[in-house]
Amino acid sequence: MNIKPLHNHVVIKQQDETETMYGNIVVPDLGKEKPLMGEIIASGPGLINLNGVLIPNTVEVDQIVIFPAFGGQKITVDGEEYVVCKEQDLIAILEK
Repeated sequence: MNIKPLHNHVVIKQQDETETMYGNIVVPDLGKEKPLMGEIIASGPGLINLNGVLIPNTVEVDQIVIFPAFGGQKITVDGEEYVVCKEQDLIAILEK
């Protein structure tokens, strides 16, 4: 299934860092929260202002972003968990 966000919404797949390796031993992080960063999977076209002009989103697909803990709506599609939020709710873009 394909997710197509409307207006200035973006779809984020949270990065999953649930395991730590110590030599050949895998230690799961069961008690920790998921990181508040993820990859943009889809981005809407943007927001239309009062004059009817489209203001495009500044984030692009495949960028890594940081979002607030309680920002956005968590959804599950085909067994995968995503966060949908407005572009203006994003805190930062991580550049390589």
